[in-house]
Amino acid sequence: MPEVNVRDTRDQLARLLDAVEAGEEVVITRRGTPVARLVPVDADAMTPFPDRSGLRATLPPMRSPAVDVVRTLREDRGA
Repeated sequence: MPEVNVRDTRDQLARLLDAVEAGEEVVITRRGTPVARLVPVDADAMTPFPDRSGLRATLPPMRSPAVDVVRTLREDRGA
């Protein structure tokens, strides 16, 4: 498992991603201390974002557009 400092990570990101894609793990260090690990994504473990259309259908319609609500909130804070 290679260790790469932050500066080299910036300079070599494409190469590091190629290595990770090939199955390697890469440890990123800052001042010699490990701070992150690049690992291949496990596509089977990825959970798709759940469908919320049923929930949205049960919500009452908004009384006013969201832009009006935001403007009112900003005015109330004096922003």
